[in-house]
Amino acid sequence: MNATQEKPRLDDGTEASPPRLDDAALDLIFREARSFSFWQARPVEETLIREIYELVKLGPTSANTSPARFLFLASEEAKARLVPLMPEQNREKTRTAPLVALVAYDLAFFEKLDKLVPYRDLKPWFADNRAFAERTAMQSGTLQGAYLMIAARSLGLDCGPMLGDADRIDAEFFPGSTWRVNFVCALGYGRRERLFPRLPRLDFDEAARIL
Repeated sequence: MNATQEKPRLDDGTEASPPRLDDAALDLIFREARSFSFWQARPVEETLIREIYELVKLGPTSANTSPARFLFLASEEAKARLVPLMPEQNREKTRTAPLVALVAYDLAFFEKLDKLVPYRDLKPWFADNRAFAERTAMQSGTLQGAYLMIAARSLGLDCGPMLGDADRIDAEFFPGSTWRVNFVCALGYGRRERLFPRLPRLDFDEAARIL
């Protein structure tokens, strides 16, 4: 269905909810998706990287602030700069991944609010309250990092999120910048035969309540 077609409606005339994803899609994004450490020697094309971002940018953020910034390391030279800034256990998976994303957030994200929220001047909310701006950047930037993983999985890639030495990564890749790294995510086509069994998860009653 395209935007010009009549959307289905319920008997009372209200617009019907969109259909839910089928089991195959839910398996791809969540149930069968895993965090990968070993990778096939297949490159991730630039067209696919851009396609991922076109999905990521549509995810909701607080006041449409969109504070996440992404630096995609595709060359061997770029990844080699990152490897020594990662914990020992993460260095090989970083080095061998076809693509590594530095998922960052911009402390000066509010400078782009004229474009993102053209109907209202929201810049003073953040420019005049830097603690609030940093909290917003971190929270909504983390949301966008999760969207990155969901988008990548939706388009057939595997993900390996991990942490590195944030201060050293910032100094190496964002010197003199308002960008700050949030986390690192390897992207590519994982080697499923090298996966470990999935670790346990909390049951609903251990992690959630309904009021």
